[in-house]
Amino acid sequence: MDFDGARVLVVGATGVIGGALAGELAARGAQVALAGRDTRRLAERSGELGGRPTRECDAYDLDGCGALATWARQELSGLDAVVCATGVAAFGPADELPDEVAEHLMAVNALAPMAVLRGALPLLPSGGAVAAITGVLVDRPQPGMAAYSAAKCALSAWLTAVRGEQRKRKVAVVDARLPHLETGFAGRAVAGQPPAMPAAARLDAAVAGIVEAVGTGAALVLPGDDGGVRIEARAR
Repeated sequence: MDFDGARVLVVGATGVIGGALAGELAARGAQVALAGRDTRRLAERSGELGGRPTRECDAYDLDGCGALATWARQELSGLDAVVCATGVAAFGPADELPDEVAEHLMAVNALAPMAVLRGALPLLPSGGAVAAITGVLVDRPQPGMAAYSAAKCALSAWLTAVRGEQRKRKVAVVDARLPHLETGFAGRAVAGQPPAMPAAARLDAAVAGIVEAVGTGAALVLPGDDGGVRIEARAR
């Protein structure tokens, strides 16, 4: 995919990673539409990028999430790719995590991105792409993060199945299993205190890796060496 003139919806654009993705895509010439939870921050992000269409969305409104791609296609006069960067964490032993927190984790980390991408798939042309951020814990679920790990694993499994479904249409499905990044994400957890984290990977490298994967139709973005990431064209 040539990003110069490509039409891309970024969901979770008010977050650190989503905002960086929107900026990187815009810098490469893409027309971006921005969706997120905070109307004020959406307006700020739009202004930083020279004025981009924005739409508020809520993870508990799955119908609204599913309609984002239709809105973006109308705003951009077409749609080539969708990148979903929503997420929230919680920490603590599984038997101490309240049910409402577990439900929240599943809604934000799995159900909402699934709804966004499910609504987008029928609208994308051959050569289009969808991407979502899961995390390295998909391969190594962590103690003290059972519900969060389960939600991200659910999203990753969904992406894997959808990739097979979309192969004939040549729509890429990117699973970004990112390493720990220093974005303040863990400090904004809805419950519990984060454990000691490993050395953070570079945000710019992670963002560039996701954009490269979308552009080349790769399957996975995985932790790499020296704080970077690596791209795998095929799923494991």
